[in-house]
Amino acid sequence: MLPALIIVFVYAVLTIPAAVFGVPWTLITGDISVLYGWAMRIMRLGTRAAGIRIDAQWRAPLDPAKHYLFLSNHISNLDPPILLPLLPGRASVFIKRSLLKLPLLGYGMKLADFIPVDRDGRVESAKESIAVAARVIAAGVHVLTFAEGTRSKDGRLLPFKKGPFYLAMETGAPIVPVSIWGTETMMKKGSMRLYPGVAHVTFHAPLFPGDFATREELMEAVRKAIESGLPEWMWGLAVPGGRALGA
Repeated sequence: MLPALIIVFVYAVLTIPAAVFGVPWTLITGDISVLYGWAMRIMRLGTRAAGIRIDAQWRAPLDPAKHYLFLSNHISNLDPPILLPLLPGRASVFIKRSLLKLPLLGYGMKLADFIPVDRDGRVESAKESIAVAARVIAAGVHVLTFAEGTRSKDGRLLPFKKGPFYLAMETGAPIVPVSIWGTETMMKKGSMRLYPGVAHVTFHAPLFPGDFATREELMEAVRKAIESGLPEWMWGLAVPGGRALGA
């Protein structure tokens, strides 16, 4: 339980003063980069203090002039604080709308253009979130999201949600598939217990929506890329035809 207490302590002690000074600075200067940089350093420090080591590799260089949709599998609450600091430049993420109501921290998320999501199951809500994400990418900010839309209970890939692929097709933003594993044993879904370990992260070569005739073809290519960076047992349940469940 000690690693979990350590990471909570680091975040609690450093996040509040960062927001107290960073939010006014952002409002005065109109520049979010200082506040965002502090947030990334705090995330890195928290995971490191909890004994989490990161083994990250990039399989292809990225064009600094482009803005990407980073699409990852999701196996633990540790995934966002591990992945975000690894991304080049500034990135936005999808978050529950209720988090924007948090004092200071919620306002900082608004300033950072985090994308609110209403989990009410309505098509209109999903379309609204996709429209906000499209504006964020057009403004020159990367977007990180999770292909399955939720954490896997056992580490196996779940069926992918269609929303990120609508976003990619609509904006033309290249997708960088991301594979992460190791965190499924460090903090399992439904548990607050945290164990030190190594998080393995692979950033795959970008896939360009214009190279695919349909959204389904793009989804299949992203799934294969993510699978290639994971242990085979995480690929999903086998079904007739050799494809993974949800592919």
